[in-house]
Amino acid sequence: MSCLLLTFLYVGSLYVCWSSLPRDHPKVVKRRCVSVLLVSAASPAFVNIWMHWADITVDGFPWELMGVRLRGFIPASVLPLLLTTFLYLGPLVQSALDNPDGFTGALQSALDVQSWRLCMRDAEWLRNQVVAPVTEELVFRGAMLPMLVPCTGTTAVIFIAPLFFGVAHFHHIMEQLHIGKDSVSAILLGAGLQFLYTTIFGVFAAFILLRTGHIVGPVLCHSFCNSQGLPDFGSALNHHQRPAVLFCYLTGVLLFLVLLFPLTDPFLYGARPVCSLAPSQAKEC
Repeated sequence: MSCLLLTFLYVGSLYVCWSSLPRDHPKVVKRRCVSVLLVSAASPAFVNIWMHWADITVDGFPWELMGVRLRGFIPASVLPLLLTTFLYLGPLVQSALDNPDGFTGALQSALDVQSWRLCMRDAEWLRNQVVAPVTEELVFRGAMLPMLVPCTGTTAVIFIAPLFFGVAHFHHIMEQLHIGKDSVSAILLGAGLQFLYTTIFGVFAAFILLRTGHIVGPVLCHSFCNSQGLPDFGSALNHHQRPAVLFCYLTGVLLFLVLLFPLTDPFLYGARPVCSLAPSQAKEC
């Protein structure tokens, strides 16, 4: 119930000042960014209040339970992101092949300073790549996992916590119905697909937080996935270099599966404060 309340607070903050403008309008984007930043900033206090209510005492601060800490910060920033990059090896190679200047052009485009400056001035880009990953991970992973782990343990929570994240995206149905651009069936289908892939990502993000004890990994992976979107398997099957592209897709998935546990080995990251809340600490930590 505490997690459900926090979900309503996060989503509800988006509609404090209802507007007829579309969600991607700069004014709406800026106002919503401020509202979710306030909710995420208050999430440690929410966790602290819940701990008092549930009569749970731990050493340290709520921020540490939420994965905000310095020890092991560098590997927690690099290794989960590297793991996610392997998963997107196919789409990345496909994008480079489609670039007129090849791999060199794709790399130069990614490192272009002027392009990054333009992005930093774009409210929509900041929402998708910075504000959404930071606030959603703090609220739906950082704050919710400490509240769920004492009830479910560290294994079941990986699959339970993402359900709140998936359900939170259903508010887009109301926005799309208000716009009236698509049919009701198309909107519901899109919402179902969004629930599916956001929940799947939520499982991965919860796994990363529990294995590393850091929130920075899920935040960076979230931002990277937002920038890449869902892999376009249809275009990969019809690509003029289909064998090479499909080989990269398969290789990336295999690398991800093989390295999933080695690159998230808790030994690399130090203590995992959230695991101290598990009912059976000796077994799960």
